[in-house]
Amino acid sequence: MVRPLPARLHNRPEKITQYSERARSSAPTVLAYADCGTYGKLDEFCTANDIPRLPGLHCYDVFAGAEVIANLFEEEPGTYLLTDYLVRTFDRTVLASLGLDKHPDLWPDYFAHYKRVVWLAQAPTPHLEAEAQRIATLFALPLTTIPTGLGGLESALAGLIADAKRGRRGQGSADAQGESGRRGGGTTRCSGPPQGPD
Repeated sequence: MVRPLPARLHNRPEKITQYSERARSSAPTVLAYADCGTYGKLDEFCTANDIPRLPGLHCYDVFAGAEVIANLFEEEPGTYLLTDYLVRTFDRTVLASLGLDKHPDLWPDYFAHYKRVVWLAQAPTPHLEAEAQRIATLFALPLTTIPTGLGGLESALAGLIADAKRGRRGQGSADAQGESGRRGGGTTRCSGPPQGPD
């Protein structure tokens, strides 16, 4: 059974643990979320309830690999990351949620420090490419596209499910312990369901 958590939780990461508790089942459970801005609170929940979660600080790590993401931020800390989900929903999940649809004059207050936009493209289409370019144009910044596919997500989920079936916590969650909040970056916004893992 799949119990989806609302994608809007990425704008309210303090509620991810609360919603995870509501969705918990007596059956073996895995959590398809990375830390996603909870700064270790999700790990505390997972440890207390013996529930493995996806590895990493955020879905970017799952899609592209933690080393790739760390290198992107080391190369340019002012990197704004996009996933397919964020490209599809940018006007709603970013502009409207920050009030920029009504107060575009606040744009510099939120985004003036960004230097580039990087799209982690899981399943690029001409429409998504055009949307990603439109978003980069809003930033007045260049767009870099990194094809990631869904292999990282599929592999991580397969590992979690296999561990749950064997009745033990996945190593992905164990590896994630202690990582939460350790690595910084330009943005911590994640991509949420249904297209993203977390």
